[in-house]
Amino acid sequence: MFDFIRKHTKVTMALLFLLIVPSFILFGLDGYNRSKEQGVVVAKVDGKDITQAEWDRAHQLEVERLRVSMPTLDAKLLDSPAARYATLERLVRERVVAAAADKFKLSTSDQRLASELQQSPEIASLRRPDGSLDMERYRQLLGSQGMSPEMFEANVRTDLSNRQVLAGIGASGFSSSSSADLALNAFFEKREIQVARFNAADFAAKLSPNDADLEQFYKANEKLFQAPEQASIDYVVLNLEGVKKTLSINEADLKTYYEQNAQRLSGAQERRASHILIAAPKTAPAAEREKAKAKAQELLASVKKSPDSFADLARKNSQDSGSAANGGDLDFFARGAMVKPFEDAAFAMKKGDISDIVESEFGYHIIKLTDIKAPKQRSFEEMKPELEADLKKQQAQKKFSETAEAFTNGVYEQSDSLKPVADRLKLEIQTASKVTRQPAADATGVLANPKFLNALFSPDAIEKKRNTEAIEIAPGQLVSGRITQYAPAHTQPFAEVKEAVRQRWLAQRGAEEARKDGMTRLVAWKAAPASAVLPAPVLVSRQETQKLPSPVVDAALRADVSALPVFVGVDLGTQGYALVKVGKVVPRDVPAEAIAKQERSQYAQWWTAAENLAYYNGLKARFKAEILSAKPVAGQVNAEESVTR
Repeated sequence: MFDFIRKHTKVTMALLFLLIVPSFILFGLDGYNRSKEQGVVVAKVDGKDITQAEWDRAHQLEVERLRVSMPTLDAKLLDSPAARYATLERLVRERVVAAAADKFKLSTSDQRLASELQQSPEIASLRRPDGSLDMERYRQLLGSQGMSPEMFEANVRTDLSNRQVLAGIGASGFSSSSSADLALNAFFEKREIQVARFNAADFAAKLSPNDADLEQFYKANEKLFQAPEQASIDYVVLNLEGVKKTLSINEADLKTYYEQNAQRLSGAQERRASHILIAAPKTAPAAEREKAKAKAQELLASVKKSPDSFADLARKNSQDSGSAANGGDLDFFARGAMVKPFEDAAFAMKKGDISDIVESEFGYHIIKLTDIKAPKQRSFEEMKPELEADLKKQQAQKKFSETAEAFTNGVYEQSDSLKPVADRLKLEIQTASKVTRQPAADATGVLANPKFLNALFSPDAIEKKRNTEAIEIAPGQLVSGRITQYAPAHTQPFAEVKEAVRQRWLAQRGAEEARKDGMTRLVAWKAAPASAVLPAPVLVSRQETQKLPSPVVDAALRADVSALPVFVGVDLGTQGYALVKVGKVVPRDVPAEAIAKQERSQYAQWWTAAENLAYYNGLKARFKAEILSAKPVAGQVNAEESVTR
């Protein structure tokens, strides 16, 4: 074999060239590195990996869902480390539950699946007046979400099977009245307490550190006085509004668009109808609903026999109090104003038609269509500004999609500079200095986006000064940046932070002195309760804290009151120390029966939730669920903020 390679060197090299080089042309060395990063395992469930790519994809879907449901939600919250970690925890939970459903062989019958689909409001809106499903619209709805009916129904079936894993615990959870009352009475009881405060600030005011004290503290706590890493950056932004400004619409295109869309843009058709309602809510017993339906069928027969009697029959029999007095008249309405399938039936009728029985969530309707109002078609000149804005928006979206691809490829393929992509797409290269990994308090826009800053301070961007990938920071907005100058985090000279060192020294030593004095008093007062010097007593509970610090209230309510009075000490950290004397336990006021019943119900829900969580934690252990990515620290601040506080 080696003889062949030695004798046919050129052939071997050619083969290697054909095999290896194209892959580097297609993906690049950087592509290999990035794909490896996407394959990083961030969690494991039942021996199966969850990769960084899966986490990113799940978080992106979650962000889009939240943006649609809550458009005003702050984008910073969606891309925070805590939000991303919550998505990972949810992903792990879904995998654990799926593994349990598979292990326990839980399944969903066709009847259960059909029942679930029938309850979906989205699918209900696709039903025709006769109750049958419009399959074409059903396929279109699912196709817009990238699914076929078979895929969607399989997903729903899987979800229903997974729900069974925890449903048993949730449905069977309960607590007895006696156990609930015992816990609730203890939770809501009040205690009469006296509190002595030893404030750190009072002790700090008596201290006077010298330079040697401060330098010693500085050397022992250098991490507290670090300046954060900073960078000067270039960045370019591609957004929909910017693309829109580059477009100009000619008159001919506007007129063509007017001819094609004038009717749609002029306004919606309105219809006027009268109805007779025999009320039968969906929650009513089956026998009651059948009785209501039979009554509606009798009235329908009368109306069909004598159409002109519709108004009289409505006044005498309709159970819609808002329209019955007017002969059932509902006045004019457009699509979206009425519930389905009432609306679909009304818009499928011709003027003068009387419908068959139409069932809605309110009961059974007989509908008579009395008039149709077509919108007045406006002239081209009247609609010109509206047409131009509408057409420009459509063209901008199309052009943005095309430009976004060029932008994404451009910043990646020529990763050593933003100028080529900026020149090609006529974008402005913007600059910023003193940019930090954490968004500054006054930062806005791109510089306040955690996702962009994380990419900007990635090892690849710092060490090789490469462009970041194109990052979507909002719908219709992409950004890429690169570091031009970088200063790593460093300990600031003592002379520059001397005052900050002094303040920290005083805070720490003041708290230590307060704690020391408080603990000495605690020992003395426990030995001789009569010697305690305390302010007037106050009555506290979890609802009435008397504006005391929560650790003080918590310590007072947790204290062992088997022998009163009792003294407890409370370490308040940098605030100092507190001594609490509990002198009396006051039982809660007996609640009204209705309130007591509501509280027991709430307690049962808490108990069930606790059992549910305990069962899920058991499943996590059973299926060896493990999150490998570090959990973000709550309330974490950067070094610069810690110095200035």
